Amino acid sequence: MGFKLIEPLRDLYKDEVREVSRYFGLPEVMPFPGPGLAIRIIGEVTEHKLQILKQATDILERSVNERYSGERPWQYFCVLLPVKTTGVHGDQRTYGETIAIRMIDTLDGMTGTFSKPDWDLLSDISVNITDEIPEINRVVYDITDKPPATIEWE
Repeated sequence: MGFKLIEPLRDLYKDEVREVSRYFGLPEVMPFPGPGLAIRIIGEVTEHKLQILKQATDILERSVNERYSGERPWQYFCVLLPVKTTGVHGDQRTYGETIAIRMIDTLDGMTGTFSKPDWDLLSDISVNITDEIPEINRVVYDITDKPPATIEWE
């Protein structure tokens, strides 16, 4: 195939993989290889839920990448929760899905603190998610450190 496999990458922690990536000159904004979006859907995973989460994740990543010119949070992502809430889209009452946003700062992934982004950034993300994804009517921000939480939700 014309490439050389570097092993054992699977045994490295995220900070170590990022160090290897910097060594090879890979861009910082590349998504980190991980378990995929399914782990960020709490409950049953369906194609429809994956599409909602993909849209929300795209909005979050675009917003963060546009706003941060320097160092970004170490990891940031959306989680689709199994919690429906009442809301309003236009003049219609809705019963929609909830997206949680998680941004975390850490040196090594072993401990971490939740990021403290600008309120305007969080507001813009929330407005864009609820405007562009009709199934979503609530966006929440996770302010839990690691520990007691993990970086991912599952």
